[in-house]
Amino acid sequence: MSCGSIFDVPKLREQMARIEKEASDPNLWSNQQKSQTVMRERKRLEDMLSTEADLARRSDDIAAYFELAREGEDVSADLRREIDSLRELVERLETETLLSGEHDARNAIVTIHPGAGGTESQDWAEMLLRMYLRWAERQGFETVLNDYQPGEEAGIKSATFSVNGEYAYGLLTSEIGVHRLVRISPFDQAKRRHTSFASVFVSPEIDESIHVEITTEDLRVDTYRSGGRGGQHVNTTDSAVRITHLPTGIVVSCQNERSQHKNRDRAMSMLRSRLYEHELEKKRAATKKIEDSKLDIDFGSQIRSYVLAPYRMVKDHRTKTEVGDVDRVLDGDLQPFIRAYLRARRDEQQGSV
Repeated sequence: MSCGSIFDVPKLREQMARIEKEASDPNLWSNQQKSQTVMRERKRLEDMLSTEADLARRSDDIAAYFELAREGEDVSADLRREIDSLRELVERLETETLLSGEHDARNAIVTIHPGAGGTESQDWAEMLLRMYLRWAERQGFETVLNDYQPGEEAGIKSATFSVNGEYAYGLLTSEIGVHRLVRISPFDQAKRRHTSFASVFVSPEIDESIHVEITTEDLRVDTYRSGGRGGQHVNTTDSAVRITHLPTGIVVSCQNERSQHKNRDRAMSMLRSRLYEHELEKKRAATKKIEDSKLDIDFGSQIRSYVLAPYRMVKDHRTKTEVGDVDRVLDGDLQPFIRAYLRARRDEQQGSV
């Protein structure tokens, strides 16, 4: 099989045996950082061995169906189903091979802000929020809504949520930047076409293995009453927490928990991640690899356009990828755009070597 170069089974099993030996050492668990690293590596190897076995099984099944077809049996429907399923698996594996960045495997923290335009842009920001939550659900990822600021009439003023799953950050780096919507406005009685903008920022969730220095003097901590979506999301005490990092101006908020202490802890974790990404951003500025995430939320700065009128199409302006089924995209099918972006990133990196 051509994938043998990727899934070198004997080598993987040697690595697994070595990891299992490390994991069986009682002294390992006294070092939390090392134990986490060992467990992550064991899971990675287990997943690769499982995937290799799955590929081999699927290939054998397809070969068996071809043999049955040669004997005169009608297995076309079963064969088509197996080939389509194998194609989906191969596409997923290809995507994973493109995720080689230092933090690509980490969880992600996503923040969405509407651009100028009031209710129109706020509604568009909420549509993006739903799109990403649906995408995460399709991927089998866990999401936690950390902060949700509703608009006065509709939509949101901002939202921050975590996406927990392997390679969540690496996959969502394709979404950093300004997103543009063109549609007949549901808020315009004259039914005119409007253009709205919203920005998406993504940072990797940083764990305790990476040190980010934060001094108390650099922080302003405000508490306020949660104003979420109603019901269980609304508190009757000032338990929500907003933390401002004064030197950088970075602001994080959390109102997900009923406990102010838990909200503060979560907000500090988000701040650490944002500050770490901020430092990475400064280092990468010279090569302009994250230029899109710094653009104004306005015309000419968008990475992707979602056009609902006068025609229907979603177009990524960086990779020129186009999808005509807008509803499917807004319902969370972002894989064509993510794969195209990751391929372009790989080609750019190879070209700069």
